[in-house]
Amino acid sequence: MTIGNSVTSIGYQAFDGCTGLTSIVIPNSVTYIGGRAFYGCTGLTSIVIPNSVTSIEDWTFYDCAGLTSIVIPNSVTSIGRWAFDGCTGLTSINIPNSVTSIGYNAFFNCPELTSIVVESGNPIYDSRNNCNAIIETASNTLILGCKNTIIPNSVTAISYNAFFNCTGLTSIVIPNSVTSIGQSAFAWCSGLTDVYCYIADLSRVSSGYGQFSLDNAEYSGRTLHVLQGKADDYRANENWYPYFGHIVDDLKPVHGDVNGDGEVNIADVNAVIDIILNGSENPSGDVNDDGEINIADINAVIDIILNGTQNEI
Repeated sequence: MTIGNSVTSIGYQAFDGCTGLTSIVIPNSVTYIGGRAFYGCTGLTSIVIPNSVTSIEDWTFYDCAGLTSIVIPNSVTSIGRWAFDGCTGLTSINIPNSVTSIGYNAFFNCPELTSIVVESGNPIYDSRNNCNAIIETASNTLILGCKNTIIPNSVTAISYNAFFNCTGLTSIVIPNSVTSIGQSAFAWCSGLTDVYCYIADLSRVSSGYGQFSLDNAEYSGRTLHVLQGKADDYRANENWYPYFGHIVDDLKPVHGDVNGDGEVNIADVNAVIDIILNGSENPSGDVNDDGEINIADINAVIDIILNGTQNEI
């Protein structure tokens, strides 16, 4: 379908349920696309949003399962609630630096995502360290991840539904910087077999209900890896123990391992820099144990790398 140049607005539910619609060209004359405009257009595989559009409303592309990619123009400043919910074929998202508002569950239930990028210069969101995620910069909260996400050590919160139904996710590392994991953050991640959690003190972590739940409650094949001596703490915590067939304390804390990957290298130098720049209160960044996180900690990590003093804590 081609929409004529005289059209300036596409109304609410305009193409709702048009399952036979496969592609559509929207002219630059259109400045507004209403909520649910393409709701349930399961056959839609291609659409171009013109630079004249400033917002993507609630439910606009809900259940457009045929869409594999979408180009969001840099004229768009807001993406509404559930805007791309159920776009199960969507593999990549690029958030321009013009977007300053992303609504509740905007990309909920998009299990095939492999690439998530927020353009540099966005004042509200970022994808720091090429993490393949959307992070709310001010709060250091990861609000959307995918099966290729690497959680940066500067992240302090994982939002509700952040990885919901990410069936392609097989393993994830949760750094010690995380102090909050939202409800259903990793729910229905049926392919998730190994979680490597470097959180040392569960008492400082707020955990939402069903954060690792599965629809069939089959957890026998899933293993939670935690720091040495911490397995009993996790087994005693109702937000963790029910969702894993095995909880093993096979992770070794290493002095200077700021990003929690078990090694001390240049990535940890970058992690300290990231903590300083983003104002995170991540305790692992205080490598020299002076109660502050600053350039002295960068030098401390470099010293560990150069001198090979990667002693366990």
